[in-house]
Amino acid sequence: MSDNKILEYIWLDGYQPEPSLRSKIKVTNDDSAPNWSFDGSSTQQAEGGSSDCILIPVQTYKGPLFSDSLIMCEVQNGDHDVHPSNTRAAATSIVSDEWWFGFEQEYFFTGDNGEPLGWEDGAPRAQGDYYCGVGAGNVEGRDISEAHLEACLEAGIELTGTNAEVALGQWEYQCFGKGIKAADDLWVSRYLLYKIAEDFGVGVNIHPKPKTGDWNGSGMHTNFSNEEMRTAGSEDLYNSLCDKLGQVHKEGIALYGSDNNMRLTGLHETQSIEKFSYGVSDRGASIRIPIYTVENNWNGYLEDRRPASNADPYKIINHIVSTLK
Repeated sequence: MSDNKILEYIWLDGYQPEPSLRSKIKVTNDDSAPNWSFDGSSTQQAEGGSSDCILIPVQTYKGPLFSDSLIMCEVQNGDHDVHPSNTRAAATSIVSDEWWFGFEQEYFFTGDNGEPLGWEDGAPRAQGDYYCGVGAGNVEGRDISEAHLEACLEAGIELTGTNAEVALGQWEYQCFGKGIKAADDLWVSRYLLYKIAEDFGVGVNIHPKPKTGDWNGSGMHTNFSNEEMRTAGSEDLYNSLCDKLGQVHKEGIALYGSDNNMRLTGLHETQSIEKFSYGVSDRGASIRIPIYTVENNWNGYLEDRRPASNADPYKIINHIVSTLK
């Protein structure tokens, strides 16, 4: 029997304003995943005259589909310096496992014409029946969402739930993790979502406002806590944390995904992108203080409702921790 292993290398390219996911397969009998070069001139990460970039394995997952392992990688340039597109490196230097994150990734499944599933013949009836909906006509894409959940759990990614969202064809999953691995898990969960959707012949759209009008956009609400917030909290502590985030609101918005102004309008459970606010159980605020935190004697977590669905989780956790540390 062959000792060869099939490794699926995953990395982020150099496209702007947000990177795209890339992958390639290595067949190897090495005991651990080796560094591996790729053509950076084809991913907006190098010039053709000096095109080698290096994949540095940083996180390994069980392969839930056909490969033995999924290998999340950082990118270095040819002389092994951190590549400018590598947002993980900066986050790693500041984010410890004391920090816990829960990402609420929203997205739309799309058909051949680019329209959300259920929209092929025009806009469906108004929002109302679709959120956590059940039954034909109220839900599109449940089988894909459930296949994705199973694949992530098999890979060792802690998805804590899924649900149909407010618009038809829109879904959400919740991804929990500690430290830098939380952001690794979110990127790999997106990767699996794209691959599984391929098998069903559909696309995935993570633009924050794919359908204008009276329709909810797609966000990636980010729940977070550290040891003090979980075990030695107080109302004063939580107010002070929110105030600190408010002082750098513009800087946060700049890191929280492109076209977010189309989503953060002050409508559809959002605060205006121009304003910062926080409040207990307020889904129209920039930062929601969950009722769980208050009822647990101010021991719990906060929810940053500003990040867009297309945001880079490495940038999000770096901003939150560097602001509050």
